[in-house]
Amino acid sequence: MTRIARFSVSRRRALRAAILPAALAMMPEAWASVAAIRSARVWPAEEYTRVILESASPLAHRMLVLKDPPRLVLDLDDADMTATTIAALSHADPRDPYLAGIRIGRQAGSALRIVMDLKSDVDPQIFALAPVAEYGWRLVVDIYPSNPVDPLMALLAAEAKKREARATTAEATPAPHAGASRQADAAAPRKGKARAPDVRPVTIAIDPGHGGEDPGAIGRRGTREKDVVLAIARDLRRRLDAEPNMRTMLTRDDDYFVPLAQRVAKARRVNADLFISVHADAFRERSARGSSVFALSDRGATSAAAKWLAQKENAADLIGGVNLDVKDEVLARTLLDLSQTAQISDSLKVGRYLLHELGEMNPLHRGIVEQAGFAVLKAPDIPSILVETAFISNPEEEAKLRDPRQQRRFAESMADGVRRYFAQNPALARA
Repeated sequence: MTRIARFSVSRRRALRAAILPAALAMMPEAWASVAAIRSARVWPAEEYTRVILESASPLAHRMLVLKDPPRLVLDLDDADMTATTIAALSHADPRDPYLAGIRIGRQAGSALRIVMDLKSDVDPQIFALAPVAEYGWRLVVDIYPSNPVDPLMALLAAEAKKREARATTAEATPAPHAGASRQADAAAPRKGKARAPDVRPVTIAIDPGHGGEDPGAIGRRGTREKDVVLAIARDLRRRLDAEPNMRTMLTRDDDYFVPLAQRVAKARRVNADLFISVHADAFRERSARGSSVFALSDRGATSAAAKWLAQKENAADLIGGVNLDVKDEVLARTLLDLSQTAQISDSLKVGRYLLHELGEMNPLHRGIVEQAGFAVLKAPDIPSILVETAFISNPEEEAKLRDPRQQRRFAESMADGVRRYFAQNPALARA
């Protein structure tokens, strides 16, 4: 019995030694067949809503667009989702203009089904993004409206409201006394004299950098570039819209991502006279500080720092997530290196006005307008500048960028520079 027992034990050990390595070798393949969705995010905005599923490996997927009622059905093969992720994805924002809610369930077999209930008919796009920066594999569903708002029509509608508000204010203003009335009559043009034609308002495209999946630079206190530049851009828009001969549009007015080419295309669609991209710089050294203004260069960067910054900003599309399967010739042409000598000359000129005004309220990183190959500045027919308001990586300047009062000062300085530029350089005639 003792010999048999010893033989049985050694046999079991031998079998275990043979089976376990084979089993362990098979287990990674089995685990890899199930894609674990480790996070889910929804970015709602007026322009479009983006849904993102992030996983450690690519997600095999199928999507159906259904009507009556409108909804998107997304089936994920061999995918798993934690209860926490399900809860985060299922919580719908009532302000979302397109998504009414999200339901998640398991189909027969191993398919995970995600049903997106919609508020109207949409034009969705779905694409995958390979790992980049801190992100893993991402499956992106962009939900666009079937009839998107045209930037030019939105700008004209805003301009009409602006004129209506001014007319209402004028009607509510008390009538002048008799003496003032007679003086006004004497100063008025005589009957029959042609009235001066209305001056075309100057159109300024303001571009808050980054947004959505792309936070931009992050300060040591957790301040995100995308948040502070949006606040500054909104205040800049308010100040310039108050000018009787100016009107503005924002390339984004919420926390969502806009590809670089689309930012340029939006500015061209509204026939912008000036394009201002607003950012907050970051550098490895915490001591780096000061405001900077950049223009496009077609002959290389004016400094190593400018080249590094342009490369970093141009990588925003990789982080924010662009659908490369969409072939849009108009968008592609906006980033071509066309003959831009006149554009660059005007950009340098307006950049000097803004740099001077920024230097009145914040130290300058360099006292000249620098140049580099920024993709967002490549509109061939619009003077375009990129403003780095301050270094978010510098603790003192991060505190400035977090302070609403200082944000208003940055906006005021840029607005003063824009006013001075157009006072000396009238906008060209446009259709």
